[in-house]
Amino acid sequence: MRFKLRCFGKALLVVVGIVVLGWMVMTLWNWVIPALFIGGRAIDFPHALGLLILSRILFGGFRGRGGCHGRRHWRRWERMTPEERENFQKNLSSVDDKRPEDRT
Repeated sequence: MRFKLRCFGKALLVVVGIVVLGWMVMTLWNWVIPALFIGGRAIDFPHALGLLILSRILFGGFRGRGGCHGRRHWRRWERMTPEERENFQKNLSSVDDKRPEDRT
């Protein structure tokens, strides 16, 4: 019972988030574009959702990793000793110095 309620709550949160983001895109578009361009027209809610999805595909992607992925690497870096960090940086720079045709 608790699991179903939690899943329903998360699904509801996702739907509300999509609706709010779509409304924000529609409002900003209708406020900015007709004022800037003579031929700019206002859009409705479905077009705003399409624009939001298109912008995620073109600029953001759907990776789904979020910010914690980078924090994990930072924690690993902090646990390294100074010698391990120096060795890591030396190995990283030696890989970067090689040209792509030299790597096999």
